[in-house]
Amino acid sequence: MKIETFQTLAAIIREGSFAAAAQALHMTPSAVSMQMKQLEQFLGRPLFDRSGHQIRVRPDAMELAAAMAPAMQMLGAMRRRTTPQVQGTLVVGVIEALQPLLLPPAIRYLRDRYPHLQVSPRRGTSLALTEAVKAGQLDAAVVARPPRGTQAGLHWVPLARRELVFITAPGDLPADSAAAPRRLGAAELKRRIREADWIRYDRATTTGGLATRFVHGLAPGKRSLMELGSAAAIVAMVSAGLGFSVLQLLDTRLVERYPVDVWRLPRDGPVFELCAVMRAGDVDDRLQQAWLEAMRVALAAVQGDTEPPSASPTAAANAAQRPARRRA
Repeated sequence: MKIETFQTLAAIIREGSFAAAAQALHMTPSAVSMQMKQLEQFLGRPLFDRSGHQIRVRPDAMELAAAMAPAMQMLGAMRRRTTPQVQGTLVVGVIEALQPLLLPPAIRYLRDRYPHLQVSPRRGTSLALTEAVKAGQLDAAVVARPPRGTQAGLHWVPLARRELVFITAPGDLPADSAAAPRRLGAAELKRRIREADWIRYDRATTTGGLATRFVHGLAPGKRSLMELGSAAAIVAMVSAGLGFSVLQLLDTRLVERYPVDVWRLPRDGPVFELCAVMRAGDVDDRLQQAWLEAMRVALAAVQGDTEPPSASPTAAANAAQRPARRRA
């Protein structure tokens, strides 16, 4: 079990909720939730009462946090004795569609906090970038995690989790269908998919493959009007009244530029999971940890539409104290 998991548990107890702990640690709420589920599986018992609207900490969680506190304080003191510089070069991949969204805040964060860390970005599809990480051509990548068949020797760090959505031109569905919650029923969704033109997300991508399988599950043999690899282009086409699409909308600014109606899919609909992937042997590398920190801050800024928060002293110190590996 990773040390960071116990830091997350302590933050939940201190802050009072998963969401508040995620904000304090510059993580996504889904990443916090996943860490706690892994910890509960490891212990074989629940640490939180999830029966109400708000999670409640169980006594076992308080006991565990209290038992770990002295060790965590000792580790922190040992790490603060030295402050090695985060210095070197990382060659990283980011899904092409997400580069304009994530790279500016991430690079700005790294420039301010770790000025001696150089990042060289590469673009590509999730599959190509993952293969490049495994082959040693990239140090890390930010990709959509495949729903199955993840490769041995790689380590996956969850960053964000989003349902795929169904988008149509503004006002394309009856007004009474827009009542909250904005979730389409299976029958209405099936009818719309069968009757309207389909602007397909590139099926060669992980997200496009998820969307294609979902659409074909409701309308076997459905053919697309066109297939595009750009979420912005797809939203623009749908906004112009050319059809519908099923895709992920991590970049919500697209619907401000190209107005569309956004509908949630049925509860068993496909889910897009954004992850950082690296080789298993690089998990504790301090350059990798600084990059992960920057990605989490960038996502927090995007999702909250705010300026990236400052690095907490603990997070910065943790990244700085990990074993160095200078890359040329």
